[in-house]
Amino acid sequence: MAETPKLGSIVHVEIQSNDKPATSRFFREVFGWKMQEFPEMDYTMWTAAGGPGGGITAPQSGMGPGTLNHILSSAIEADVRKIEAAGGAILLPKTEIPQYGWFAVFREPGGAVMALYQNLPRTQAAEKKPAKKATKASAKKATKRKARR
Repeated sequence: MAETPKLGSIVHVEIQSNDKPATSRFFREVFGWKMQEFPEMDYTMWTAAGGPGGGITAPQSGMGPGTLNHILSSAIEADVRKIEAAGGAILLPKTEIPQYGWFAVFREPGGAVMALYQNLPRTQAAEKKPAKKATKASAKKATKRKARR
């Protein structure tokens, strides 16, 4: 079973490339990464044998080719305030990724550029835990309670 990422963990590695098809082909051929195209977003998701997955896209405005690590956040707005208070700069404010969540890009005081990522909230149906299966002991207790009434 896959481990649930903890807040503050790197959960997505985005490769920003000037030639997305060549980059996809390179990582597929050299490392065996699996690719899934999302043409409506002009984005390719990749998965490797281990570690976080990621994506391949064109560089963002004002940035050259490189990688952008996404750190898991439960509240981007609160983390943005912490980043700014600690001397970081927000390069791209909270931005929606339709059907997935949100991200924001920041620069830490030493100059490295990284991103925050926040999942969409889980639906109430997904949050409901399945009912516990009855055991012989719980069935006996229920029978005794009914008999007392």
